[in-house]
Amino acid sequence: MIAYRILILVALIPWTNVCTAAEPYLTIEGKEGLGKGQHIVFVTGEEYYRSEEGMSMFAKILSQHHGFKCTVLFAIDPKSGTINANRANNIPGLALLQDADLMVIFARFRELPDSDMRYIVDYVNAGKPVLGIRNATHAFRYAPANPSPYKNWGFNSKDWAGGFGQQILGDTWIAHYGKFQQEATMAHVNQSQRHNPVLRGVADTIFCHTDVNSVERLTAADAVLFHGQVLSGLNATDPPVTDSRKETRMPFAWFKTYTALSGKQGQSFTTTAGASLDWLSEDMRRLMVNAMLSLTGHEKDIPAKANVSFIDDYQPKPTGAMSDDAWAEWKLTPESFAIRPK
Repeated sequence: MIAYRILILVALIPWTNVCTAAEPYLTIEGKEGLGKGQHIVFVTGEEYYRSEEGMSMFAKILSQHHGFKCTVLFAIDPKSGTINANRANNIPGLALLQDADLMVIFARFRELPDSDMRYIVDYVNAGKPVLGIRNATHAFRYAPANPSPYKNWGFNSKDWAGGFGQQILGDTWIAHYGKFQQEATMAHVNQSQRHNPVLRGVADTIFCHTDVNSVERLTAADAVLFHGQVLSGLNATDPPVTDSRKETRMPFAWFKTYTALSGKQGQSFTTTAGASLDWLSEDMRRLMVNAMLSLTGHEKDIPAKANVSFIDDYQPKPTGAMSDDAWAEWKLTPESFAIRPK
């Protein structure tokens, strides 16, 4: 009887920013701000850059400083109920995209069931805004034998050239341009875009730990805000590489007007940054927040210096692929990323 009463009391506690067993995702209600009444859904699921950590951090900033309701979806191991980015076919909660005002996607080589994938497809086909991070250029990959009607969304699609990445974000996966986890990025502002409201309060250069990716299929209609230069090491003070093959600065952050398969047009923003360590840069966080404000209809109201201060301690874990045993040892759940009292 005592245990029964405890369960009742726990059920009555008004948890406002954590998940429950029935909701394997994180929802944080918005306070006051430009985004009051709007909903951002973050779709995570990639093995290298701790997207579950970085996107939860952004959800806290966008909800507490800027008023957005934010939901973060994770790759969940259906057996343990814990987060495991190696599970490429299970991201619970995608139905929430039906009422989302912005989808932020940071996923790699997902092969989702059609019943889940259709929510992403319907969202994009409605011409709604999309913000893609790093691996999102190759968010989906289908096995040759998979009969899915969404197979052309795969990164290597021939029917819909380059699939979701190329068609919606501007490019699909090509290759690392800088050496993976050996050569960092110094991003340089495109001076012809310096007037863009999304660059308010953002410095002319941004250092990121992630390496430069090859981006070669953007068009003249796409607005590149930053270009990425390959550094010879992993520190901001490391000089640029002298290898002539890597002296070209690749697009690092850009806007695109996309045309969905439905024929409807929408706006996307993409960056090849993404490592959890990258978000330690205040300028990188501000670029991201400003882009989200722009995509949700608040471009004219972007402040001179948007508040991007951390809500609680942000101590990002190292990047790199992990084994199933390592994920199991971490025992991360959506609740792990709820707002922590200071």
